[in-house]
Amino acid sequence: DESQRQADLRLDTQAEALSDRGGYSAIVPGKPELSALIERVLSDDPDEVMPPLDHRKKLSPEDKALLKRWVEEGAVWQTHWAWIPAAPPSASVAGSDSYIDQEVHARLQAQNLSPSKPADKIVLLRRLYFDLVGLPPTPEQVDAYLADSSPDAYEKQVNQLLGSPHFGERLAIFWLDQVRYADTVGYHGDQDMSVSPYRDYVIESFNSNRPFDQFTREQIAGDLLPAATKEQQIASGYNRLGMMSAEGGVQPKEYLTKYAADRVRTTASVWLGVTLGCAECHDHKFDPFTAKDFYSFAAFFADIKERGLYSGANTTGNWGPRVDVPDEELAELLAPLDREIGQLKTAMMSQAETLTGEQENWEAGIRDRAFAWNHRRPLDIQSYHGTEHKVLDDDSVLMTGPVTDEDCYLVTLELPAGTHRALRLEVLPDPSLPQQGPGRAGNGNFVVTQLRVVHGDHRQGMETLKKVVELWPAEMTKADIELVNASATFEQAASAEHNPYKKWSAGSAIDRDKHGPTYGWAVMPQFGKANEWVAQFAEPLEVTQPETVTVVMHQYHGSGNHVVGRFRIGTTSATGAAADPFKSLPVEIKELIQVSASERSEPQNKAVREYYFSIAPTLEPARKKIGELEKQRGEVVQAHTRTSLVTVAVAPREMRVLPRGNWMDQSGEVVQPAIPELFGVIEKVEGKRLNRLDLANWIVAPDNPLTARVFVNRLWKLYFGTGLSKVLDDLGAQGEPPSHPKLLDRLAQDFIDSGWDIKAIVKELVTSKTYRQSSAEREDLMEIDPYNRLLARQSRYRIEAELIRDNALAVSDLLNREIGGRSAKPYQPAGLYRHLNFPARKYVANSGENQFRRGLYTHWQRQFLHPAMKAFDAPSREECACDRPRSNTPVGALVLLNDPSFVESARKLAELTLQGPEVTVADRVDQLFRRALSRHPRPQERDVLIQLYQSHLAHYQAAPKQAELLIETGVSEVPVELSKAELAAWTSVARTVMNLHEFVTRN
Repeated sequence: DESQRQADLRLDTQAEALSDRGGYSAIVPGKPELSALIERVLSDDPDEVMPPLDHRKKLSPEDKALLKRWVEEGAVWQTHWAWIPAAPPSASVAGSDSYIDQEVHARLQAQNLSPSKPADKIVLLRRLYFDLVGLPPTPEQVDAYLADSSPDAYEKQVNQLLGSPHFGERLAIFWLDQVRYADTVGYHGDQDMSVSPYRDYVIESFNSNRPFDQFTREQIAGDLLPAATKEQQIASGYNRLGMMSAEGGVQPKEYLTKYAADRVRTTASVWLGVTLGCAECHDHKFDPFTAKDFYSFAAFFADIKERGLYSGANTTGNWGPRVDVPDEELAELLAPLDREIGQLKTAMMSQAETLTGEQENWEAGIRDRAFAWNHRRPLDIQSYHGTEHKVLDDDSVLMTGPVTDEDCYLVTLELPAGTHRALRLEVLPDPSLPQQGPGRAGNGNFVVTQLRVVHGDHRQGMETLKKVVELWPAEMTKADIELVNASATFEQAASAEHNPYKKWSAGSAIDRDKHGPTYGWAVMPQFGKANEWVAQFAEPLEVTQPETVTVVMHQYHGSGNHVVGRFRIGTTSATGAAADPFKSLPVEIKELIQVSASERSEPQNKAVREYYFSIAPTLEPARKKIGELEKQRGEVVQAHTRTSLVTVAVAPREMRVLPRGNWMDQSGEVVQPAIPELFGVIEKVEGKRLNRLDLANWIVAPDNPLTARVFVNRLWKLYFGTGLSKVLDDLGAQGEPPSHPKLLDRLAQDFIDSGWDIKAIVKELVTSKTYRQSSAEREDLMEIDPYNRLLARQSRYRIEAELIRDNALAVSDLLNREIGGRSAKPYQPAGLYRHLNFPARKYVANSGENQFRRGLYTHWQRQFLHPAMKAFDAPSREECACDRPRSNTPVGALVLLNDPSFVESARKLAELTLQGPEVTVADRVDQLFRRALSRHPRPQERDVLIQLYQSHLAHYQAAPKQAELLIETGVSEVPVELSKAELAAWTSVARTVMNLHEFVTRN
């Protein structure tokens, strides 16, 4: 630690420790009497002795003697054990023992110890089942193993379990903790995200024995692999498993920094077993990693497409790039639906010739009605604010002059004799207008806030009024055509009293349209798409002889943001849909249908024909049937398709060193992707930036000293209780040197040499004699090796949280053994999610078979982890977790006794016990005990359970309501033919056995 270093002296580097410091050196090899280090360590002077007397770390007399002896012997230096490549394996000693056993036994002999005897066959079989598949053996599987006396009986069991689809599930638990897999985003609202296909990829990888180097590349850089498959894209979801936020107050740049730091911590921990994350704010205090190393490593991930703030994702679930992942059943389920839909569509197309006449009539009718509008040339126009105008040759009006915040225009028209049913306002583009129109505002928009029609010429006075109130389509209600008082003057017509809609709203604007006219007054269409809006008179306007009317148009929007530009007014005698024949047509069909079929190209005719088929009355029955089938198809697709977050590469963003980790301080050096300087450099093509695939290739390079050691050390922990190096996430200076360094190196090198074969290394571990030892405690080891680091016996420990529930479901025959799929929601206390918001959520437990899925598939809510999982030390997975603690608390016992999953499992185990021919109570105790623990009960155990059964049977016979309450726990059915009191009593026996230490312990 540079800030704490005294006298600029470093003792962790050989050059500085031996350097001349002005006539003396801290260490002179072979000469402790000339070495200042030894002088200060052995000094009696309280002002000179090192470490200082008040320092929290002390050197014992043995430590001091060891340091002196080291200097006497030449002060031979060695790099930290984890930074150097694995030593070449020494030749194995001839014999039947594996190199694992040879290394372990050699160490034991040096301590005058001997290994333990082999474990009991039943104990060993249960150990193997829990370790390799996470489930207990059935009584039938136990009997078959006991009956097999062949020399390779145990190896056959190993091979069988390595080939089980549950093997991948067991190892997936260990991997998902490390990569912080979860079903929610963690931050703030902790909303759901869909990534379960990644979990299934991990399971399948372990089951298919995907080489670990390939497994690594696909997760870190699956999207960068040539012609990446969907499976490899799903694997790349590893990079998207970190926490994300949709909280509105988030600073996006700050959270991009958080996401980057999380990836550095996770990747360095998972594959390299180092705490590179400690260098985020400053150089590492204990290991040779710098802040530049941290940010250079983060730069590998700077190409990931992501956002700091996922706005709206709390309601849409859109957490970035994702792929659809259909299940295996989908294609089979869709085949008959697609076949029927295809047949119906073919039948419809076969009617093309017979429908030609209908289509021609339809097109002609549309064109006839479309051109039934008559433009009315204004007789006069008056503007309340004096805005200038001119009437163009096509009867349209172009407003010119200054832009005002509001105005009222009175347009006098002459209507010919006849029936007038509707009025249309067309807004048109014009080259003289901003954005080419139709409005005079800078953005080209056009607004009419209110429109009214009055009888008479405003120049002569407005006398008779016709009420015009219906705006069509009916949903447009912000603007209206209203009745104006018969005696209204010009000023009154323009006043606020008669203009209740002065407050502008988004629904009352007509946006610019460069391509043609847009009709109406209460519309803000998407740019470039014409819309047609028609005002239909509430009652037909019957004109017996030509008469004059005045159209009163109000425009209001502060600051002149939306101003009337060019418009045209027309009337029609058509009504309803006939008044607007183009209303329901797509834009491209509107344009095509105005041209006769003979003048259209074949692709254009095909487009019109296909559209007509979609509305032709003759085909309505077939369309209805197709619609029903397509709706059904959509429901099937939704039910059988999941989405999964994936990585998509984009142009990398700038990455620079952040002084003190401060995301706002941009003064640090800009860095490029690089591995920590300690490990050298990755060769790259000149001018080409290193990427995640380069990083993945280096991680699994044979000369990388860390990756293989890290992985086999964690496997050792799985099968022996403690890693050869105990601190699984830190092989650095603050970790622990391996108890058997040569063994760790040999395992690591074998792993690489095998082609990164995971099953091969697992088999090597579990077939060793060291693995197959008894786990019984020995008095001779209690003082020498209380934590079993010498491996003179096997370890015994409680199984993981997921496996405890799996065990209960398995022995009761409730377990749903389906592999993969959506996450499941087992029973959970009511109200646990009451504090979740954005959006608020209520936990709904599964009611069908999903209730009995393996714990691996439990919905993983980071902020509110399932209580049973939490009670048995499962991590929240907000961060990488390379090792789980094991606690023994009353909470765990309460879960086993009261969680509905365990109560229901006990009841189903009791049902199994009561099935079959009538037998004695003792026989039933034996059956239940064997199913739960794989062995027969001892006489004393049997007697206690018989007494328990008899006591509880009497109790429940006297209290039948209590019996009902107990056995009705859970969603599984209760057999009506069984006595409720007897079933409740046996449920009590089952609960007792399932609460034994042995039930949740791997011995």
